[in-house]
Amino acid sequence: MTKRKKLEILVDAPLLKRVRDLVNSAGVFGYTLYPTFGGEGEGGRWLDDQVTGGAGSKILFVTISDKEDNERLLDVLTPLLEEYGLMITVSDVDVLFAPTEGEA
Repeated sequence: MTKRKKLEILVDAPLLKRVRDLVNSAGVFGYTLYPTFGGEGEGGRWLDDQVTGGAGSKILFVTISDKEDNERLLDVLTPLLEEYGLMITVSDVDVLFAPTEGEA
C-alpha cells in the first residue's frame, strides 16, 4: 500500500472546466467525477438543477496524488475558494496497486 492524499472538490457544474484546467496546470491529470443530487450546508439547501441546463448542479471532483502534488493543487485552487464558495476536503488514504512485473 502507498500513502496518498485524496482531494475532493464540490464544484458548481459551470466551473468544472476551470477546475480541471487548474488541476492539470498543477501537473495532476487523473481524476474521477461523481454526480450529486443535492445537499445542505451553511448556504442552505441545494438540489441538482437539470431544468435550467445544470447551472445549479454540483459535481464532486476527486483526485488522488502524492503530498507534493496535493500541495500544488491546493495552491492553484485556493483563489477559487472564496471567489466561488468551493468546498475542498483532503484525506489521507492508502492506495493498493496491482503488482507490476518483477514485484509479484
